[in-house]
Amino acid sequence: MKINILDLVGSFAEDKDTAAALRKEQILPELKKGRKVELDFTGVTLTTQSFIHALISEALRQNSDTALKLMSFKGCSNSVRGIIETVVQYVYETINAEG
Repeated sequence: MKINILDLVGSFAEDKDTAAALRKEQILPELKKGRKVELDFTGVTLTTQSFIHALISEALRQNSDTALKLMSFKGCSNSVRGIIETVVQYVYETINAEG
């Protein structure tokens, strides 16, 4: 499944409610079925950490072993990629601290 972020939220991805809905309605069901999810950020120039957290953190927590293998992030600007990497690192650090 391919999700075009620009089409859903525009060039500044900040609406965490939209991100949470995408996570709940599209991302998590696909991951549970073992299907790949491509998150296409082409044209998105900036995002907030809260948007990315709402979009992927639960998937990482529920499927930590396979989530990043099944999810891909395409068309990311340097700033968007940096925020994604920050969120991924934060989630994995909290999982390790809890476990």
